[in-house]
Amino acid sequence: MPPPDRRGPPQVEQTYRINLQIRIKQVRVIDDEGNQLGVMETADAYALAQQKQLDLVEVAPNQRPPVCRILDFGKFKYELKKKEHASKRRQHQTQVKEVRMQPNIAENDVNIKVRKAREFLEAGDKVLVNCVFRGRQMAHKDVGQRVMDHVVEMLKDIAKVERPPGMEGRRMTMLLAKK
Repeated sequence: MPPPDRRGPPQVEQTYRINLQIRIKQVRVIDDEGNQLGVMETADAYALAQQKQLDLVEVAPNQRPPVCRILDFGKFKYELKKKEHASKRRQHQTQVKEVRMQPNIAENDVNIKVRKAREFLEAGDKVLVNCVFRGRQMAHKDVGQRVMDHVVEMLKDIAKVERPPGMEGRRMTMLLAKK
């Protein structure tokens, strides 16, 4: 037996029945100008679409009776593709951006790192702040904690702490997200 698929349900593209593919006896019809013509026989609706040299497209198959529109199917598919492309363009994929520093970092360097983190947060991304300890710095974790607290204080107007500072090996990490 194959292992279960953990990626979730497959993305199914909506398929539309057109013209003679519509097998149901009666349908609710909307004409090419958007006017409701009411419930009629599928054959009559198809004849009306043929008369206007357009297609009869089933747009809501789950309704009873199904809703069909009289339109140019090629143009309809083109408009759908255009809408989908525009909606994908407006979406922003949230990424986790990383800002690295050390416990003995200078004040001006902290300001530069905070400015960069602010840019990431304003763009809608999350920021992973890493404070990397080397050698004997591991004995002074409180210095790294103060640096992290200082970063949080400087970004408190735009960011919230999603994961508080914690040690992971030689790193102290903290995750910030936009308020």
